[in-house]
Amino acid sequence: MALEEKERIIIPDENGEEHLFEVLFTFDVDQTQESYVAVVPAEQKEDEEVEVFAFRYEEKENDDDLALYHIESDDEWDMVEEVLNTVADNDLTE
Repeated sequence: MALEEKERIIIPDENGEEHLFEVLFTFDVDQTQESYVAVVPAEQKEDEEVEVFAFRYEEKENDDDLALYHIESDDEWDMVEEVLNTVADNDLTE
């Protein structure tokens, strides 16, 4: 059985400290043409409750980097939470 290599990204916090995260999934919203990424801390212990973070992102031209943006509007959060819940429900039923 092969272990699937998870994509990881480094995200600096407000103090400039860098933290390693595993990418759970990305998704696009056709109506707004926005892209989102859901991540969890890479150093999470197996038995701990996982905190999921979500960001809106844009791929930078001529670079492998992403520009991450905090989700600030309630409508945007509601939409992201709905996607997260749908993905979580699907993962539990598989």
